[in-house]
Amino acid sequence: MTTDVTDTTENQMSVTGQGATVWLTGLPSAGKTTIAYALAERLRAEGHRVEVLDGDEIREFLSAGLGFTREDRHTNVQRIGFVAELLASNGVKALVPVIAPYADSREAVRERHAAAGTGYLEVHVATPVEVCSERDVKGLYAKQAAGQISGLTGVDDPYEAPQSPDLRIESHTQTVQESAASLFALLAEKGLA
Repeated sequence: MTTDVTDTTENQMSVTGQGATVWLTGLPSAGKTTIAYALAERLRAEGHRVEVLDGDEIREFLSAGLGFTREDRHTNVQRIGFVAELLASNGVKALVPVIAPYADSREAVRERHAAAGTGYLEVHVATPVEVCSERDVKGLYAKQAAGQISGLTGVDDPYEAPQSPDLRIESHTQTVQESAASLFALLAEKGLA
């Protein structure tokens, strides 16, 4: 008689192998991507598998052809959410520095993760529009002020800030490393780091 023995170590994921999605939402030039890359570096140094799903890269490769209407923005967020959940369910920390201006779009992504039993954290990089405008990393605020573009999130297009994020980071009052450290601390508190 043979006994079917399952190696439990194969079926149990270590903390470093447990995936999750960390969605960093906030205005353009709030510091989302910078914080995500700083966190990714620390997580990788500790043995985690990490991917940063940069909003600009996603728009170029996964969501090419989408505009900036509410419907297109929703579609973009859902596509990113699908990829993030897929990565996270396979043991990757998916860091998503994407504006996602509408609360219902972000909630749909959270629900997708909950339905799949995949970890999801929403982080609001709560940098005031005045600070973002001064940083103006991509020159969007200057172009909007000059009338060259319209529909800039938080200026002449809505941004619905999260009411109850898992973490709120005020990147204008701390360094990038401090912001990344507070996010790492949240992951550790949730058993994900």
